[in-house]
Amino acid sequence: MSRDRKLERFSAVHTAITGTEHGHGHDDKEEAFMATPVTVPMVGKIVSVSVKVGDKVKEDDQVAVLEAMKMEMPLVAPVNGVIKEIRVSPGQEVEAEATIAVIE
Repeated sequence: MSRDRKLERFSAVHTAITGTEHGHGHDDKEEAFMATPVTVPMVGKIVSVSVKVGDKVKEDDQVAVLEAMKMEMPLVAPVNGVIKEIRVSPGQEVEAEATIAVIE
């Protein structure tokens, strides 16, 4: 893979993770890398939310429960941190890869 293609792929991944283009948004750069989204793996409905803003969580702590394909599955924290934002409520329908919470 050429150097240019590698840079192009890195930039696409960076944009997907941070929401900013590589080399732009310098003021938010530190915050963007400190905040980690909690996402859902598939379309479904939020059954419950187990945390609130300000709660400390450890990696693999349950954040919420998703109902999909007639099954309930726990949605867990991907990292240790503090819940900065909750973006869903029980009963809410969510799309695949939707961010339900942000951990800082």
